Amino acid sequence: MKIVKITPHGFCAGVIGALKTALSLEGRVYCLHELVHNELVVADLKKRGFRFVENVDEVPEGETVLFSAHGVAPQVRERALARKLKVVDATCPFVRKVHEDARRYAQAGKFVYVIGKPDHVEVKGILGEINNPQSPLPKAIAVVSQTTMNSDRVAEIVAELKKTHEVETAAQVCNATKLRQDAVRNFEGDALLVLGSANSSNTRELGEVAKCAKVFRAGTIEEVKALDLTGVEVLGVTSGASTPENFYEEAINVLADR
Repeated sequence: MKIVKITPHGFCAGVIGALKTALSLEGRVYCLHELVHNELVVADLKKRGFRFVENVDEVPEGETVLFSAHGVAPQVRERALARKLKVVDATCPFVRKVHEDARRYAQAGKFVYVIGKPDHVEVKGILGEINNPQSPLPKAIAVVSQTTMNSDRVAEIVAELKKTHEVETAAQVCNATKLRQDAVRNFEGDALLVLGSANSSNTRELGEVAKCAKVFRAGTIEEVKALDLTGVEVLGVTSGASTPENFYEEAINVLADR
C-alpha cells in the first residue's frame, strides 16, 4: 500500500495560539468547553491539571476561566465577569472576526443569517452577537459563516440566497480550513484517512469533501491500528487542524509497518 501525505496537516495558527495561551497560565484553570476539539489535546491538558466545564457557573468565584478557541457569546463573557472570574480568552482570531462582523451587521439593524451547525459551540457564540426578529427572512440580509464549514457549500448557500435576497456577506471559512479541503479535493488515490476527533467539525468536513471511494477517520493510534484497509492501494492521509503533528507522524509509521 502506498501512503501519500496530504499537506497541509497539523495544527492551524488558531490552535497553536490557543495552546500557547493555555500553557502560559499558572495555577488552577477552568476551561470552558474543550479548548480545541481533539481528544489527545484535551487528555494532555487534563494531565497538566486543567479542569473542563460547560458553563461558567461551574467555576468557583474568583478562579480563572479560559475561553476556548471557538469563542463565546457576549452574554457568557458578561456572566463570567459578574461572577468575578479571571477571564483568559483563547478565541481564534478568525472566529473573533466573525463575531465582529456579526456584531457590526446587527448594530446596523440588519438581519444576520448564520451559515453553520446550530449545535456547534462556535455557532452558539456567534448567535449571541445578534438579535434577529422572530419573523420571516427579510429581503435584505447579512451573512456570516462558521469558520470550519465546507467552503464550497458556504459559497453555494450564499449564491442561492442572492437569487431571492439582497445579500451583504462576510461569509467564508478560515484559510487553514480551505487549504486542507482543497488539498483533499485534489487527491486522486482510492482511499483517504482523516486523523482527528469525531467531534471536530473541520475533521468531519475533510471526509465530506473527499472524492475517494473510501474514507476513514481515526482519532487515536488504537483506532488507526484497527482500520480495515483491505484492498486499498493508495491511501492519502490528512488531519484536522486541531490534530497534533506527533500523532500524525506516529500514525504514518504504524501504517507503513502494516
